[in-house]
Amino acid sequence: MGAAALLACDWGTTNLRAWTLDAEGKVLESRDFALGVSKLEPGEAAQRFETEVRPGLAAAGLPAILCGMVGSNLGWTTVPYVACPAGLDDIAGAMTRVTPSVRIVPGVRGPGLAGGGDVMRGEETQLIGWLAQNPERAQGRQVVCHPGTHAKWMVVEDGRLTHFVTAMTGELFAVLSRYSVLKSEARPNDAEAFAQGLAAAGDGDALAARLFTARARVVGGGKPAESTPSYLSGLLIGAEVASTPRLLGLADGEPVALLGDAGLCSLYGRAFAARGLAYQTFEGEAAATAGLFALHQRGAGS
Repeated sequence: MGAAALLACDWGTTNLRAWTLDAEGKVLESRDFALGVSKLEPGEAAQRFETEVRPGLAAAGLPAILCGMVGSNLGWTTVPYVACPAGLDDIAGAMTRVTPSVRIVPGVRGPGLAGGGDVMRGEETQLIGWLAQNPERAQGRQVVCHPGTHAKWMVVEDGRLTHFVTAMTGELFAVLSRYSVLKSEARPNDAEAFAQGLAAAGDGDALAARLFTARARVVGGGKPAESTPSYLSGLLIGAEVASTPRLLGLADGEPVALLGDAGLCSLYGRAFAARGLAYQTFEGEAAATAGLFALHQRGAGS
């Protein structure tokens, strides 16, 4: 590996993940920083990037490229969204330079459901990286699911993101587990209860009614209370996997690429397998660094 040539960062709401890359895009070093934009005061992102992130990776003077919520009104500066359909050139061309050496990647907006619109920040960079990792993926139609707090289901046609839908599954799980009659401090690690939740999800309809089964199975059915988080996780993920493809007009049996955190992708994979759906899993971090590097290269000189 050569010397560090780029500082690449995925800067989200709760955490910042940073890497130094060489001139070929290979990762040299990586580090997490507890600098999520929700924890920062206005104007603090720029200062802490220079005083903590750069020194933390010995990246003084390197060009830097940042994606994620750092480009929102909570972050360094608001970088306008790019409209769908959007590909590498569209996104790279809309990056905002906030200092002579630092650029921020824009998010993407789409029509969403019922004309209400939909948005993403950060997932588009992983998608760009996933496409860059294999040129064949930029041909024809691809469907990509990015699990997370706000899961994204994305349709790509000839290398361009044409439309997407967001499912607030992760956030809904967190809220219900903390503030509702389903609240619990138990860890969601009961595989049998998760499978029962998947089965209870049905076709993803009448979710409000299906959710109450998570309580009824305990108080009326004798199931252990500590199994509730796993059951709830299975029910919510199962309902998402069952219903969201229809919102995108996906054909029965159309394969889906699961892109993201390995643990979350594993849970979604179980939901796909339970419904007999074809899928393949891809590592999110490798896609993120590939996407940041591709955007840096395409935006060089701008």
